[in-house]
Amino acid sequence: MKILIVVGSKSDLSITGKGLEVLRRWQIGHSLRVASAHRSAEFLNQIVNQFVDQQGQIIICVAGKAAHLAGVVAAKVIVPVIAVPVNSGDVGGLDALLAMAQMPSGVPVATMGFGSHGFINACLLASQILALQDNGLQQRINTYRQDLSVETTTADDQYRVDFATPQ
Repeated sequence: MKILIVVGSKSDLSITGKGLEVLRRWQIGHSLRVASAHRSAEFLNQIVNQFVDQQGQIIICVAGKAAHLAGVVAAKVIVPVIAVPVNSGDVGGLDALLAMAQMPSGVPVATMGFGSHGFINACLLASQILALQDNGLQQRINTYRQDLSVETTTADDQYRVDFATPQ
């Protein structure tokens, strides 16, 4: 597996669907696990250690509320860690975002935006990192980007409105 995805609780699984589709479509090996930095710390350590021992390359952590998951993982490994905050809790996910984005120097965590869009971007960023050493993956990403461009211009053709005021 090249990518390990760890969600802090089963409720965080709801944002992973479209990002996982991208990884499957591009045939990138990944594993999705549920583990908490607080409630199952030893289990989390086992998962992360096994992934690193098997030459895993990137870890994506998805969590809400206090969201220490990515920081705890980043402190244990030297592979890139990408964090995705979940919009949950009493303060609308701000606590999760700040916990992920304000890591102390020396323990980097790349932090994405909230929710499913953030998770898709995390999967895309992980794919781009892997593509540095995989020409086939580079081509698949380029095709994806071209498809996005076509989708946007098609939408413009379909929904464009021009209105000129009478002179």
